[in-house]
Amino acid sequence: MDRVIILRYSEIHLKGKNRAFFENILKRNIIEKLKGINCRTEFYYGRYIVSDYDAESEREIVSRLKTVFGLYSLSAGLRTGADTDGIAEAAASICKSKGSFRVTASRADKTLPYTSVQLATEIGGRMLELHPGLTVDLHTPDFTIFIDVRDHATAYVYGESVLCAGGMPVGSAGKGLSLLSGGIDSPVSTYMMAKRGLKLTELHFWSYPYTSLEAKEKVIELARILHKFTGDTQLVIIPFTKVQEAIHKYAEPNYMITLVRRAMMRIAERIAEKFGCGCIINGEDLGQVASQTLESITVTNSVIKRLPVFRPLIGFDKSEIVERSKAIGTYETSIKPYEDCCTVFLPESPATKPTLRRSELSESKISDYEELISEAVDNAEIIPVTE
Repeated sequence: MDRVIILRYSEIHLKGKNRAFFENILKRNIIEKLKGINCRTEFYYGRYIVSDYDAESEREIVSRLKTVFGLYSLSAGLRTGADTDGIAEAAASICKSKGSFRVTASRADKTLPYTSVQLATEIGGRMLELHPGLTVDLHTPDFTIFIDVRDHATAYVYGESVLCAGGMPVGSAGKGLSLLSGGIDSPVSTYMMAKRGLKLTELHFWSYPYTSLEAKEKVIELARILHKFTGDTQLVIIPFTKVQEAIHKYAEPNYMITLVRRAMMRIAERIAEKFGCGCIINGEDLGQVASQTLESITVTNSVIKRLPVFRPLIGFDKSEIVERSKAIGTYETSIKPYEDCCTVFLPESPATKPTLRRSELSESKISDYEELISEAVDNAEIIPVTE
């Protein structure tokens, strides 16, 4: 009998002929996540096992695997033989001495000399003999003992299951470029697209000295917090000062935000293509601010010629975004009082219904506009995020 952690994957079981593709990526991500821990990973059809680890490592293994996209749940338990004595011994070691309980048994091998109901009844009876303070409750028990018999030689016995991150394995859906501003929204949108299997590169626009070194460090910290979900990635820092100064100098004041957003998207598309990304992601939420009205989004999107733009937060309330931010651990960093480039040169009354014609007319007045965009792309700083 040995201690194991049983892993169950999420949507992968719905896949058909390409199921192995997703499984292989998930296996690779699990192995990568457990680097530095002395343990063994075993991969079977529909079920993965972590074994041969020190008891002191179990909590760390569980903590790490909970953040692996593609895993639905996990259970720490025991692996034993398929005989009833061995199963009973394992069940006794995890069984509580008081309260109500239930035994749930399943068999992958139907040639075993007992049915699932017979096994559950047998083990339940032995637990009652062992602990007179127990009572049986099949509907709302205080705890459940689960028994999963795989074949004539192997059974797994465990108690509670721990929910994992769900979603699809990172890397299974291709590559994406996620705009990371430093606020509350963009880390959540980054998380959500990683959950759908995208391998992400992150992009930040930095307007020093209008935005501080602390603002840059804040974004780096956010990228590092997200690393536990995204895996190794790159944070691209765009020097955006000259572009913003030019827009401020030549643009109509109420169109400044619109032109800044359009410049960001022009740069984002070039960076995305440079890094082999097939889409752009941002944290826009319909109607939240002036740049996120339907008209503003339409005008901003018009500069993107070749890639889709995903906005996973588009229908969320702000309170929902805040709750998700807290759940993934980015909220406290996001609310640090360091301004990002979106707060530079803010007009008193930004246009909420900009038109494409007026936007393009304003851009045509900016001296050396295309050169400024190219210079920002060429001078990008690339920061590896590996922890």
